[in-house]
Amino acid sequence: MPERLIIDAPLWDQNTFIGDYRKGIEPSGTSIEEVIYAKKLYESAFHPDSGELQNVFGRMSFQLPGGMLITGAMLQWYRTIPAVVFWQWVNQSFNALVNYTNRNAQSPISTTQMGVAYISATASAMLTAIGCKSLGQNRVSPLLQRYVPFAAVAAANCVNIPLMRQAEIIYGIDVEDEKGQKLCQSKTAAVKGISQVVISRIVMCAPGMLILPIIMERLEKYRWMQKIKPLHGPIQVVLVGCFLSFMVPTACALYPQRCSITTATLQRFEPEEFAKLKIVVGDDIPHKVYFNKGL
Repeated sequence: MPERLIIDAPLWDQNTFIGDYRKGIEPSGTSIEEVIYAKKLYESAFHPDSGELQNVFGRMSFQLPGGMLITGAMLQWYRTIPAVVFWQWVNQSFNALVNYTNRNAQSPISTTQMGVAYISATASAMLTAIGCKSLGQNRVSPLLQRYVPFAAVAAANCVNIPLMRQAEIIYGIDVEDEKGQKLCQSKTAAVKGISQVVISRIVMCAPGMLILPIIMERLEKYRWMQKIKPLHGPIQVVLVGCFLSFMVPTACALYPQRCSITTATLQRFEPEEFAKLKIVVGDDIPHKVYFNKGL
């Protein structure tokens, strides 16, 4: 008689990923589809550099539920300065957690650096939002005022991400060959990776924050919408979720996770690091080297 399955227990050992498939000791009959699914779960929860389990709320897989709630709230409550300030603070607190969780973990950041990054990004978002709100209060149309949250978010992303990952820019990040062998550390690679992340984050939120104000501006003119004003917030949250369900994977796919940089670029901007690379590989210098850009 076959051994009975323990219904309440996981099918496979949950203590380690390396101890199963990578060592060839997965249960017999395991299909490729099951391995791919397990790989997807693992990569969504564990950091690619350190292998540590990531904070649930900082994972990129939490961008949809977290982003739709906060973005929907920012788009709904934008009419007063206190509301703008509060929701920008909430958004930047969330972004700081996401940026720290998805950093290149090979470059440590101190508590002081994290505090400076958080305060600077939050301040930049608030100042941008308050400035746009104050300048356009009586000078621009109500529709344009709805774009204040996007201006603040875009500006804050340009500050929050580089500051939260400043250690990478200061000390450089590990650069590897195709097989994963460390060759040197590069500040240029860090700047390239962080720049791509900034662009991806802005692209991620842009469609929802640029198109949704037009939709809501038109919908709110209908009498039936005026009768359900308490539901305007939940409606915007749901609509933002529709946008993010497409834009989160699209934005993450704009640039590869394992990014590349040419050795000619290293030779031009970081000759000392190129010299270290040459010591490791000798005369057989590859055209490209690779690094984890983070998310």
